[in-house]
Amino acid sequence: MSTAAPEPAERDWNQCLVEVGQGGNKEQFMAFYRHFAPRLKAWLIGQGGQRDQAEELAQEAMLKAWRHAPSFDPSKASASTWLYTIARNLLSDLGRKQQREQKFIARQSAEQEAMPAVEQAQWQMPELDRQQLAAALKQLPNRQAQVIYQCFYQGRSHSEIAANMGLPLGSVKSSLRLGFNKLCEMVGKP
Repeated sequence: MSTAAPEPAERDWNQCLVEVGQGGNKEQFMAFYRHFAPRLKAWLIGQGGQRDQAEELAQEAMLKAWRHAPSFDPSKASASTWLYTIARNLLSDLGRKQQREQKFIARQSAEQEAMPAVEQAQWQMPELDRQQLAAALKQLPNRQAQVIYQCFYQGRSHSEIAANMGLPLGSVKSSLRLGFNKLCEMVGKP
């Protein structure tokens, strides 16, 4: 059980945050933290966040408040408004990040579902021995050969190849298409 002294009922949180900003007053910040952290966490849960996520965002908001306390201006907003704005922005950033991740996962799933049919259609070539195929791969430009090798021999997705080679996803796809077309010409497939 905590032995901390109870908080005064009417504390001037604006002044508290100003003092934190002016001199890094840790005692004032701890009072600010004890007062706002649980309220902030509850508010974040109320906004639809999960408990662990709300706690992390509340911690991050409090850390930003500590770091940016020198920029706090009580003539523009109250300490609580300023802090909740920080938390709201963090929550918005997290929401946008999750949307990007969901879109990325959906695109990856669509690519992976389409890939087997594409691979089957494209790789219906005359029987080739490994030496003939290896010789044809060596004739391709380096990037195209690497992309084809990683895709068809190592089974990597386009995104994995892009990350591995440090290329944009579009470059991987165009290198794969160009390389495959050249490879088909070299081995005699129209």
